[in-house]
This record gives sequence, C-alpha cells and structure tokens, in this order.
Amino acid sequence: MSNLALKLREGTKKAHTMAENTGFIACFLRGTVEKNSYRKLVANLYFVYSAMEEAMHGLKDHPVMGKMYFPELDRKASLESDLLYYYGPNWQSEIKASEATQAYVAQIKKVAAEDPEKLIAHLYTRYIGDLSGGQILKKIAVNAMGLNEGEGTGFYEFDQIEDEKAFKTMYRSTLDSLPVSEEKGDAIVEEANDAFHHNMNMFQELEGNLIKAIGVQLFNLLTRRKAKGSTEMAGA
Repeated sequence: MSNLALKLREGTKKAHTMAENTGFIACFLRGTVEKNSYRKLVANLYFVYSAMEEAMHGLKDHPVMGKMYFPELDRKASLESDLLYYYGPNWQSEIKASEATQAYVAQIKKVAAEDPEKLIAHLYTRYIGDLSGGQILKKIAVNAMGLNEGEGTGFYEFDQIEDEKAFKTMYRSTLDSLPVSEEKGDAIVEEANDAFHHNMNMFQELEGNLIKAIGVQLFNLLTRRKAKGSTEMAGA
C-alpha cells in the first residue's frame, strides 16, 4: 500500500490555497458571482472535463489507470446541460476554450499519451474538489445569480453517487492501493501542483469580466479579506 492520497493532500496544500485566493474564486466564496464570467468558466470546464474523460475512457483497461476509472464521476454531460441553460440550443457554436484552458487541455492530453499514471493528478485535483466543495459552491451560485433549483448547476450534482463522503473515502483508499513507486508518486504530486496552476490561470482570465461587472473597488474589497468559505480543492 502506498500513501499516495496523503502525499497528494499534503503536497498540494500551498497550491490549493493559492488557487482559492485568486480573485475570481475569492469573490465566488464570498457570494459574488457574475453570470457572464461564470458561464465562461462552465464553458472552459467543459473542455477540461471532455479531455480528462475521453482520456480515461481510453485507459479503462490500463493496469493502473483502470482502477481509477469511475464513470459516475463524469461531468461532461452535466456541463452540457448547464451550457444549454446559459448559452441556449446553439451553445456548441457559442463557446470557445480560452488560452489558459487550451494549455490545460494540451497538458492533460500529453500526460494521458506519454505517462498515463500522471493523469491521476488531474483527476484528483478536479474530482475531489468537486465532491468536497460542490454543494457549498452550488448554494452560493444559486443565491448569487438568482437561479431556480436544478437550473444551471448540473455540474455540482453527482446523481450516481449516493454518499459523497463514503465515495471520497473509497477513492482515497483506491489511490493508496495503486501499484506506483515512490518516485512515480512524487511525479504525480508534482503534476497535481501543475494542475492547480492551470486552474489558477483559468480563473485569472475570468477576472477581467468580473471586475467590469462589479467594479474595481468592490473587487479589491472582496479580495483583500480572507475567504469565509473554503473547499477542499479549487473545484468551482
């Protein structure tokens, strides 16, 4: 048994904190969510999860990555439903991956092709964050944007997972059971820190839209104070 789950948790603490302190996420956690920048985030996440899930579907028979294949975590379909809500029926022609998102997707594809075990870093960074902070972020988004229940928040709903806490425990146990060397474990942690930085770059791109909507003064006020809420990961 390895201690990969603990290594990932401890080894990414600094990057996790940095991601939560980006202006976009700091404002989000304080209840300030602007619809236009949020829908751009949803669009960017669609490209990220499409890349991760396409890679994982291709690796489900891999001796290591097959153990991390949990289709109940897939977010692509729920993101599609959210994009339909925010952009309308022509959403596919309306969205485009931002520059930071393109770099993030390219890294996911590169890792999946060249060193599949390092894809664990990207799965962990996103999915554990989604499971940990999803309901908090959903509630904030609903209140901030005046959404109706079940509209525009499909990303946060894991309908195929009955007990999210139990699932996370099982997921971490699976991580610890993977036949990976100490050296490979260190490389996965390093890749996870890189994944957090890709997320940060994606969040930072959205700050311009947010500042335009709420004003520089309010943005500065919100980002100077320590966030009241927190998620285990930077899953937004």
